[in-house]
Amino acid sequence: MTNTLHRYGSPESLRDDYIVFAMSTKANAEGSVPKLKAFLEIAQQYGPVNVGNAKKGGLHRPAAHLTPLAHWRRDGGLTPAEVIEGVDEPTVVCAVFDDLDNVRRFLAELRERDLGVSVNVSGLTDNARRAAESAGIVRHSVEFSLGFCMGQTDRMPDRRTLELATMCGHGMVAFGLVDKLVHLVKEGRRTPANASRCLARFCSCGVFNTARAERLFDAARTGQ
Repeated sequence: MTNTLHRYGSPESLRDDYIVFAMSTKANAEGSVPKLKAFLEIAQQYGPVNVGNAKKGGLHRPAAHLTPLAHWRRDGGLTPAEVIEGVDEPTVVCAVFDDLDNVRRFLAELRERDLGVSVNVSGLTDNARRAAESAGIVRHSVEFSLGFCMGQTDRMPDRRTLELATMCGHGMVAFGLVDKLVHLVKEGRRTPANASRCLARFCSCGVFNTARAERLFDAARTGQ
């Protein structure tokens, strides 16, 4: 099970959103840290837009010594090497991609390296299956999210807000903040890139797709 199942959007909206996880289990936790680091090092060869450690965050994690107001304009973040170095205990690590071909090539190398940790691909089901098959991997299970179909759905935010906020499956990206940033982008007071990085800092495990967020903010700016 992964919290990234609940990303909201049409197939077209999700066409550039793929997350590949590696995780240790109780059975193989001992000695897993070098394997998890190797996973992230391999991922760097294929152009991920974000990488993360579930216990410490991703590239754009917040800094404890800064106030919340600093995140409105702060551009800096961690380097991939710093995220990898921070993996010092068994955890879940991830790499986020906006290109399916890169996912295919990444999976092919993972199969060849056979690190001995569980790997999970989150994204459009058919595309994830084809990526696995091209790497010589037979999918053994699949999980779906049924979406938002019960309760007072009329009280939910608009489509654009849901598309952006649900890229943090732990619910750490507030609907109100998304709405505020959309308005700022429309007014020209924030760029789509700046707004996407701002939201990414609230994602506690690093699965936020900044490339997709930038595209969605740009679409909102141009009225698409």
